[in-house]
Amino acid sequence: MDVKIESSWAEVLKSEFDKEYFTNITKYLKQEIASGIIVYPVGGNIFKAFDSTPFDKVKVVILGQDPYHGPGQAHGLSFSVPMGVAQPPSLQNIFKEIRDDLGFPLPHSGNLEKWAKEGVFLLNSVLTVRAGLAASHSKIGWSLFTDAVIRELSNRRENIVFMLWGNFAKGKNQLINRERHLILEAAHPSPLARGAFFGCKHFSKANVYLESKGINPVDWRL
Repeated sequence: MDVKIESSWAEVLKSEFDKEYFTNITKYLKQEIASGIIVYPVGGNIFKAFDSTPFDKVKVVILGQDPYHGPGQAHGLSFSVPMGVAQPPSLQNIFKEIRDDLGFPLPHSGNLEKWAKEGVFLLNSVLTVRAGLAASHSKIGWSLFTDAVIRELSNRRENIVFMLWGNFAKGKNQLINRERHLILEAAHPSPLARGAFFGCKHFSKANVYLESKGINPVDWRL
């Protein structure tokens, strides 16, 4: 797997690509693919979140856990699915919260690329997965890489909104400087959380914060 990533991120993360753990990730993925195992997302989309939202354009971070493992679902942006793919339950709940929070209609598509272009960095903590096996790449080193990503954003940038949903994402709050950024925490939007996500109003809260810092708010409509 050759690392092709947007230039601003390539500069910020260059020291990570030289570390042993990242070499091991690359080696592991190459071996899996060579042995015929299907890995999602396809290679060109592994760093899609980075390619879609340059380092200095990030306004909001929405942290997911690992990619969807069903055929055609994962395309490198957390919670997002390509145009024409059915919206997974967690994404449906995100849209319901936006409707209730901001009054926007439920979108027909689950493709979040428009958000990414608006400055919403849709980062999964783990960037790949075996087809049909959730969390199958959670132990190959990706979290070391994405933790470094979060730390770099925290240390080098100011006034970013970090949305941490569920216990896994909340566990990353120690990587973020609360004096420089806004951390919003809520239950996971999964139906397994029995509706605890609803009413968090993260989308309006994010925009109020951004505007208070003189930053253009995010248009959450799709």
